[in-house]
Amino acid sequence: MAPLGDAVAPAAAAAAPGLVVSFGEMLIDFVPDVAGVSLAESGGFVKAPGGAPANVACAISKLGGSSAFIGKFGDDEFGHMLVEILKQNGVNAEGCLFDQHARTALAFVTLKSNGEREFMFYRNPSADMLLTEAELNLDLIRRARIFHYGSISLITEPCRSAHVAAMRAAKSAGILCSYDPNVRLPLWPSAQAARDGIMSIWKEADFIKVSDEEVAFLTQGDATDEKNVLSLWFEGLKLLIVTDGEKGCRYFTKDFKGSVPGYSVNTVDTTGAGDAFVGSLLVSVSKDDSIFYVRN
Repeated sequence: MAPLGDAVAPAAAAAAPGLVVSFGEMLIDFVPDVAGVSLAESGGFVKAPGGAPANVACAISKLGGSSAFIGKFGDDEFGHMLVEILKQNGVNAEGCLFDQHARTALAFVTLKSNGEREFMFYRNPSADMLLTEAELNLDLIRRARIFHYGSISLITEPCRSAHVAAMRAAKSAGILCSYDPNVRLPLWPSAQAARDGIMSIWKEADFIKVSDEEVAFLTQGDATDEKNVLSLWFEGLKLLIVTDGEKGCRYFTKDFKGSVPGYSVNTVDTTGAGDAFVGSLLVSVSKDDSIFYVRN
């Protein structure tokens, strides 16, 4: 395994104000070349970059923010392709590593005719699961204004320990922590293991974004019931956002709450929509987080 080191463009490696560092997985999504069919029905697939934390990093850069990514890739053509995509999108890749003994993760994703997404993952184990605490680029994390992560990196060791160590390094440096659980049940041993794993670091975050479906899963209750939503609140959380698909989103802070309506679009595929949402949110916060410090 080898870090990118000098392969990173000098401009990307320089510290930047408002830097958002994303931690976790980046993988190849194989998407059917025909919409509205199941994976089994598809006759062909198109490869595309994926992985929620990496999507967020690219969204931030595309929106004019400063972003970096920390994760591990297979030392294979897919892994090098993905890191090159990060750099082409203006994402600082100095926290990326290559592993010679594991492949880059793959996922097959489709939007079926009933509107439901279907995922099939190939990680046995994939390189992203093998990132260790000793391999973390702690200097990059400590240069951040916001440290963003999901829950997939919590599923197995050694990546789980690396995730926790990175998060603690960020918190000890006074960096804001952003959490998008991004529930992917096929990757967890069981639904309860997913709930336990996701909630194990819940109270470490400053910002949390969850979908209405994830609220229902985590609380085992009605996502439209505000009591269920607020059961996810804890003292010290600065912002909880619930995305409600085409209905828009709801937001909750210690001092105020509200909602923003959605607007009509011709929906093709919702994969990555939540990541784009998080990216736009974190760009705004990284440029001005004063709203969260107006009151104690």
